[in-house]
Amino acid sequence: MSSLPLTQNINEQRDPVDLAAYEKNHGYEAVRKALKEMSPADCLQEVKDSGLRGRGGAGFPTGMKWSFVPMDDASEGHKYLVCNADEMEPGTFKDRLLMECDPHQLIEGMILSAWTIQADVAYIFIRHEYHLASKLLQEAIDDCKAKGYLGKDILGTGFNLEMYVHSSAGRYICGEETALISSLEGKRANPRAKPPFPQISGLWGRPTIVNNVETLCNITHIIRNGADWFKSLGIGNDSGTKLFGVSGRVKNPGCWELPMGTPIRELIEEHAGGMEDGYKLRGFLPGGASTDFLVEEHLDLAMDYDVIGKAGSRLGTGTMIILDDKTCPVGMVKNLVEFFAQESCGFCTPCRDGLPWTAQVLDDIDTGKGMKVDMATLKNQVRFIGAIGNTHCALAPGAMEPVSSAMKYFADDFEEHIKGKACPYCESNSTAGGV
Repeated sequence: MSSLPLTQNINEQRDPVDLAAYEKNHGYEAVRKALKEMSPADCLQEVKDSGLRGRGGAGFPTGMKWSFVPMDDASEGHKYLVCNADEMEPGTFKDRLLMECDPHQLIEGMILSAWTIQADVAYIFIRHEYHLASKLLQEAIDDCKAKGYLGKDILGTGFNLEMYVHSSAGRYICGEETALISSLEGKRANPRAKPPFPQISGLWGRPTIVNNVETLCNITHIIRNGADWFKSLGIGNDSGTKLFGVSGRVKNPGCWELPMGTPIRELIEEHAGGMEDGYKLRGFLPGGASTDFLVEEHLDLAMDYDVIGKAGSRLGTGTMIILDDKTCPVGMVKNLVEFFAQESCGFCTPCRDGLPWTAQVLDDIDTGKGMKVDMATLKNQVRFIGAIGNTHCALAPGAMEPVSSAMKYFADDFEEHIKGKACPYCESNSTAGGV
């Protein structure tokens, strides 16, 4: 049993894993085990006992989420499983690695997840730009149908499951699970009010589970190897391994599968190779563009949900963006807020109007037109836009996290921009503000 289950089949020197190669390394053994030896309730209990938390950013316990699906629903109609492969968070690229290099791992995880909740239709809702991943997944689905892993009466067990690849409409908001459902139904990708939750009334009003790619890939290994094995992989409070990434001015940017609880310092200095020569670390967004900055004093913290949460940020997707000492923090957060403002669905006023306003204030400061009052404006924006409950979904609060934490840790930079009427980084760094 590999201690790095998610990437055990991935080798950059080889082509993506096909069905024959996947089966040689225990592929679809978990499907045979679950469908022939375990009930859906058994599988659900195994996932609960494993302690698996969603790898898409929120970190909600997967087994608990699945337990809300009604299993005694005798009414006619489908149950749906949806894989959220709409990976558009800036700085995040982990799911692409899994889909392009080992597509059968995702499909097996989805078959097991569908069996557990008794879904008979599954969709892979994938980012429009992921053309290669879409092609490989469709080929893998076709191979599975021919082999009897998908379709009618899978492996002679009476279980039916159809699976489809569906390209996203191409907006970041489609990654929010209820907006994703709206888009999948052919509607505008607006988030929906909860309750009702998708587990009760989701896609076309039927019980629906939406999970991230990495989350679903873990299911295969949990069912095959057991909950205790999965829990043993973590070195902190959280179970299993995680795909962690680092981007920015480090010597070896990339993505690695490591135990949950791996120290931040190890991730940056050992796996990412430390900072590029001539650059120093100033801060980092630990879980993608919609998380709060942490700084050097946090380097020895563990990369797990609770530890990062207590430090004032979120683990998010686990894909870290580095801020170096020659990149303007004001320009960096302006760049991020401009992205989120562009990707808003426009449904609620704080997000639709507040994010462009915030981006404009940051641009004024960054380009030397800022005034002291702008800092008070930004603080008010953080207070009103950044509070969960003041907006229809979490897009705007997430967008304000880097702004709020940048004003906390890099206040001197904001003040220097306003007093000097210019960006102090622009002369020495022509790419200041880039991410």
